[in-house]
Amino acid sequence: MSLAGDTPKGRLAIIAGSGLLPSHVAEAAREAGENPFIIALKGEVDRSWDGFDHAVIGVGDFAGVIRALESNGVDRVVMSGGVKRRPEWREVRPTFKTLMKVPATIRTLLSGGDDTVLRMVIKLIEVDGRRVVGAHEIAPDLLASVGPIGAAGFSADDARDIAKAIEAAEALGRLDVGQGAVAVGGRIVALEGVEGTDAMLERVAELRAAGRISARRRGVLVKLCKPQQDIRADLPSIGISTVSNLRKAGLAGVAVEAGRSLILDRKAVMKAADEAGIFVVGLDRGLPNWGLS
Repeated sequence: MSLAGDTPKGRLAIIAGSGLLPSHVAEAAREAGENPFIIALKGEVDRSWDGFDHAVIGVGDFAGVIRALESNGVDRVVMSGGVKRRPEWREVRPTFKTLMKVPATIRTLLSGGDDTVLRMVIKLIEVDGRRVVGAHEIAPDLLASVGPIGAAGFSADDARDIAKAIEAAEALGRLDVGQGAVAVGGRIVALEGVEGTDAMLERVAELRAAGRISARRRGVLVKLCKPQQDIRADLPSIGISTVSNLRKAGLAGVAVEAGRSLILDRKAVMKAADEAGIFVVGLDRGLPNWGLS
């Protein structure tokens, strides 16, 4: 029996794509006493969910997702992990309520930027009174804090590169294209597109090896939330693979937006960064010059 004034809480669902984030969120939910239901996106998930109640559902199968939410008493949904492939129009399966919106849905899936698509998906999920919550609300320990994260610091040259990459990342975000930019010697050398951060850093390493980027100047990666981004989905994130690719690309470090970016497996990231002499720093948008000086 619930006490007067208590609001019964339904089940939490995690829509899981690729990468480590869905696992971190699921474990954090369990530690908080939740029994999360996992909707594993077909063709995207890269781990087994056998230890959790779960269903494997296609990316465009909105009707299947809603049925799974209804049958499992879900009232809150977290969207986490990467989605590399957009569904073809033939794969889109709408719910009855959204049947009349199919043309608009398909247009958004085919031509909208990531943030536009995520906003549409959030609306479809919330149509029956459910709430979409951010991964950081379930796993707040993942949020980047302000200042250095690890032993390495950044130089004055690094600070100038960070400032330049911030400008580029914000412009890129306003276009709803990507979240990351790389600056070397005060010059933007790479912008993140649909390939993602790791692939962009691999491209920087190739450019460096080919002599297209100065071997004397190290440079930095900056990852920021898009200015218009709904922070309940697709917050910028870094992890062990980011540190490894920074090292391969010869970069000095990475700056992320504190409070609006995620660090996956913080202790392991700090250890790997310290061993490689790479800095990781959280920037505060509310401070003058983002707290760089």
